[in-house]
Amino acid sequence: MQLRAENLACQRGGREVFAGLNFALPAGEALLVTGRNGAGKSSLLRLIAGLVRVSAGKIELSGGAADSSIGEQAHYLGHQDAVKGSLTLAENLRFWIEFLGGGKPVEAALGAVDLAPLADLPAAYLSAGQRRRLSIARLYAVARPLWLLDEPTTALDTASQARLATLMQEHLAGGGLIAAAAHGPIGLEGARELRLGPA
Repeated sequence: MQLRAENLACQRGGREVFAGLNFALPAGEALLVTGRNGAGKSSLLRLIAGLVRVSAGKIELSGGAADSSIGEQAHYLGHQDAVKGSLTLAENLRFWIEFLGGGKPVEAALGAVDLAPLADLPAAYLSAGQRRRLSIARLYAVARPLWLLDEPTTALDTASQARLATLMQEHLAGGGLIAAAAHGPIGLEGARELRLGPA
């Protein structure tokens, strides 16, 4: 499996964010997208996920499910955590497992991010870091080959960052792919870097 971009360009609000972008990301490897604020890091991840239109060039995921879009084969973790406050942690995760199809047991997914003791708590009571961890549990719960992570360590304490690093390394070891936007290290040692905008 490989994620490949050729002469990729993106426009937002009539402004060219980036153009002529080329990269190839094979299975088992990670791409760390860096650059200044406004360089297009989030736009690139949203474009790969199918949430932003490609204005030029092409992007494809070879070796995946031929009848599914890239977005359908990816987990996108953006700035907003997809958490419904009135549902418990277990109910939130159960919704995603049923909606996305298949998956690991809810208890195992919550345990992977150290939230199992809070399974029956309404998500409205979670801190920002706990909400982030619940969103990360979705990545673990339902298998998708491509993870698109936008500043994934935001609001996470040191222990939670270490757990995320472990989950990412396990995903890569299983042949998964990760494209992550970040301003600093996030535990993806050995990742190739794609810098957007001026140095």
